[in-house]
Amino acid sequence: MSTIRGRFAPSPTGRMHLGNAFASLLCWLAARSRRGEVVFRVEDIDPQRSRTEYVDLLLQDLEWLGLDWDEGPDKGGSCGPYVQSRRLERYEAVLNTLQERRLVYPCWCTRRELQEAARNGPQPARRNAGPAYPGFCRDLSDEERRARMAGGRTPVLRLLFPERDYEFTDLNLGHVLLSGAEIYGDFSLRRSDGVFAYQLAVVVDDVDMHITQVVRGADILDSTPRQMRLLELLGKPLPEYAHVPLLVDGGGKKLSKTHASLELAALRGAGVRPENIVGYLLWLAGLQQAPRPARAGDFVDNFDFGPVPLQSIVIADNVADILAGMGR
Repeated sequence: MSTIRGRFAPSPTGRMHLGNAFASLLCWLAARSRRGEVVFRVEDIDPQRSRTEYVDLLLQDLEWLGLDWDEGPDKGGSCGPYVQSRRLERYEAVLNTLQERRLVYPCWCTRRELQEAARNGPQPARRNAGPAYPGFCRDLSDEERRARMAGGRTPVLRLLFPERDYEFTDLNLGHVLLSGAEIYGDFSLRRSDGVFAYQLAVVVDDVDMHITQVVRGADILDSTPRQMRLLELLGKPLPEYAHVPLLVDGGGKKLSKTHASLELAALRGAGVRPENIVGYLLWLAGLQQAPRPARAGDFVDNFDFGPVPLQSIVIADNVADILAGMGR
């Protein structure tokens, strides 16, 4: 499939804030600048954190910013369903295939055991990689596994993850080389409570929805080797990746739902126009020289990742006031 296909893939765990909007804007521009398509997918794989009421609100926020999409839960399409909680049978089928190939094994390690191993073992070389999995259950014999299964506790299912180099060309970061040793070991495909892991779900979704371009925050960079490995095992090509900088506050903390005043709903309620937000985000991305009102569609033809910063972007403490005052 030669057509560029990007995707919005929000998790319905809260309202959209400026950081989400920044990544979404760059995702939209990257696809539309190459006359590509955009898919909207709801990543509600974690039932403990996801809330159905946020889905419509996320759709509304994107529309308000002037960012459209071609397929999704509201529009339909040939690659649906576009909601992860409705795709569980598909994830199960892929997991079964990997198990049949003996690429997956059960792990009964308790949270306490893993925390203890993390305290006493090597520390993560990369901030977002998480603690090393020590491999306690990797080489159990069939007899040992049967004995643990008879104990009645449901195991995590882990994928064998070779410690080798993973490299790719990122549309924003350029050449990226990540060591499997930095990412630290066999990772979960399904939790002990039966919830499928993000790594499995997102890869299966991207394959099934023919996604060829993935634009996302730099905090997901450490997940890329794991997803590359899964794509390799499934015999599927890599999409283009673009990892874009995070928006952080003055203390270096990533914007999140704790920054309630920077949610789009709050800004809209304060009278901020969408053109102000888009223009401010374009300025942060280096795509215009000053924070002035703008529409995303006006930047499609000349979009390029060249000016986009490589490091996290610190936003001003009074950003809400700046947004409210733009264009006056």
